[in-house]
Amino acid sequence: MSYVNGLKCRECGRVYQKEPLHVCEFCFGPLEVIYDYDRIKYVLSREVIEKRPKNMWRYRELLPIDGDPQVGRDVGYTPLVRVNNLAKVLGVKNLYIKNDSVNHPTLSFKDRVVATAITKAIEFGYDTMACASTGNLANSVAALSSEGGVKSYIFIPADLEKSKILGTLIYGTNLIGINGNYDDVNRLCSEIAANYKWAFVNITIRPYYGDGSKTFGYEIAEQLGWRVPDNIVVPVAGSSLITKIWKAFKEFEMLGLIGKVNTKVFAAQASGCSPVTTAIKEGRNFIKPVKPNTIAKSIAIGNPADGYYGIKTVKESGGYGEDVTDEEIVEGIKLLARTEGIFTETAGGVTVAVTKKLIEQGRIKRDELTVISITGNGLKTQEAVAEKVGSPIIIEPRLSSFQERFGGKI
Repeated sequence: MSYVNGLKCRECGRVYQKEPLHVCEFCFGPLEVIYDYDRIKYVLSREVIEKRPKNMWRYRELLPIDGDPQVGRDVGYTPLVRVNNLAKVLGVKNLYIKNDSVNHPTLSFKDRVVATAITKAIEFGYDTMACASTGNLANSVAALSSEGGVKSYIFIPADLEKSKILGTLIYGTNLIGINGNYDDVNRLCSEIAANYKWAFVNITIRPYYGDGSKTFGYEIAEQLGWRVPDNIVVPVAGSSLITKIWKAFKEFEMLGLIGKVNTKVFAAQASGCSPVTTAIKEGRNFIKPVKPNTIAKSIAIGNPADGYYGIKTVKESGGYGEDVTDEEIVEGIKLLARTEGIFTETAGGVTVAVTKKLIEQGRIKRDELTVISITGNGLKTQEAVAEKVGSPIIIEPRLSSFQERFGGKI
């Protein structure tokens, strides 16, 4: 049973039917999904959710699909880990990691949005998926398209990390590298989307796709015992995830599943591509596009589609925006691995390093409950740290060789 009433423009409020649309025909504002919250409130409770399988579809009524999920039945419900070792280093008492670096099947939060998008695309009758991607989305669209038995065409910057290229090609997709950055890729995809009847997940069916990210927020609230954190630090690329986490918290509040939401939402970016955090720092409500120059390629979007709404979310929640250098990103990756045994990609290095900076600035209080969003796996961006972790110690296959090298240290 569907609880989706249609689509609505975020700007002028004009209402549309459930269609593969993403932009208002009158004011060109972005569209979002409208849900029948009165009916949802009647059928959805904590008890109902807790009895369901531990995947993203346990929040089925709040997702924009009409029938059963077509792909990704094991996506979601990733660990919320209390990280005491990292907390001690950072000087705080109550710190958690929401760890989507182990999300099924491609080890990033993008599996959530893609499972939603492909299911919706199949409902609309599409047989070909497509996307513009900085890497994680490419992996996920390729994998879940294969599961769903649909074709896929994926467009990426040609200089993407080798692990993400391999992690896309393995699924037999059509992978096209573009000589340019993500914004160049996205512009081309908008033109292609207008000429081919393909379901571009982050263009054609973007309103439905984006709502898959809400499950990241729902899970945090449920895993904390039906409450929300005091602070959450979120990596920002196109700004969809940060807005959807906030939407998830507010929906749970509205439905009576949790109490009042007082969470401060903090935007985290790399200094080499920080249009959102720079706008927040400068008190602007608009984005000045930038040309990306950072190792954090998975969030290197210089002209984010939802940038305005990302800024709005941060301001509404009372949060802030901060960015970190490539050197700080690498140190963030190493710090999380060294203290908690979690290997995150560059976007996770950004959130860890930004959290450290926010604590030092006093914006995150040391006795508050804080969640750091880890959205992808470090095996995808090995190049970022390959020259920063040293080399193995080589010895001969003899006990004496080992003792000669380590005897005095044991």
